[in-house]
Amino acid sequence: MIARDVTAGSSDAGPREEAALARRAASSGIWQRNRAKYAFILPGIGWVFAIGIFPILYALRLSVFSYHLGGTERFVGLGNYLRAFSDDQFWHALGVTLRFAVVSVCATVTLGLLLALFFNRPIRGMPVFRTILTLPLFSPAVAIGYLTLTIVHQDGPVNSVLRLLGRQEPIPWLSDPFWAFVTVSAVDIWQWTPFAFIVLLAGLQAIPDEIYEAAALDTSSSWQVLRHITLPLLLPVIVTVTILRTVESFKMVDIPYAVTGGGPGTATRTYSLYTYLAGMKGFDFGYGTTLSLLLMVLMVGLSALFFLRARQLYE
Repeated sequence: MIARDVTAGSSDAGPREEAALARRAASSGIWQRNRAKYAFILPGIGWVFAIGIFPILYALRLSVFSYHLGGTERFVGLGNYLRAFSDDQFWHALGVTLRFAVVSVCATVTLGLLLALFFNRPIRGMPVFRTILTLPLFSPAVAIGYLTLTIVHQDGPVNSVLRLLGRQEPIPWLSDPFWAFVTVSAVDIWQWTPFAFIVLLAGLQAIPDEIYEAAALDTSSSWQVLRHITLPLLLPVIVTVTILRTVESFKMVDIPYAVTGGGPGTATRTYSLYTYLAGMKGFDFGYGTTLSLLLMVLMVGLSALFFLRARQLYE
């Protein structure tokens, strides 16, 4: 009886052990087959962590400390954030940036759309025109800024031409707050209009010709076709360009820094330029990091609002 029970128990244990061995062999085989995939993915994960996740985590840590170059870290909690919201220069820089964003984004998208509509037809020498129009986009912003200094100088080419046209007094392009704002905005618009032009032209060329052929049977008005066909179909591209330009305009630091240095006074001191001056010039790394994080939160919120509004339009 005992021998029979032992034999039965061993016979029951055999299939279980074989099943366990089979599962281990199957999992080992899966790992062997996917090991190459994991080997290729691992560098990408490490790169994302090193370039994206780790800097954000380190910035979050640094924003709750008061840290100056050569000094020691002192934990202040939310002190840097409270300091930002009570800082008059913070609100002034944010207001300047908002004005820059409204002027630059509206002008850039409008001019890019007009250029795209004009060049969305057979024109002799189209590749040459496209190359010329896109040159400002590939020019370094700092180089453009220093070139602007020589052009809009009090005795520069712009005032010389205006003097020939009858204007006696030179325009203070860099010393007057209003004209300095106009100068920086004009340079930014000139540089980024080609970006809107390229993207919107690609969107126009993606619209099927059959739609326009069907519309020609109902109306011969170009305005009606533009209003009821072209613009609605191009709306997703326009929204995308607007979002990208808005984010880029809030990051504008190189052109104001090179052209006016944020002046005269603080008339052209943008938010990003103020962040740079606080963190890198004033060596207040904790406060500078806090300003950067607040800008990131603001950009994420604006982008979410844009996408929400665009989704409501599509629905």
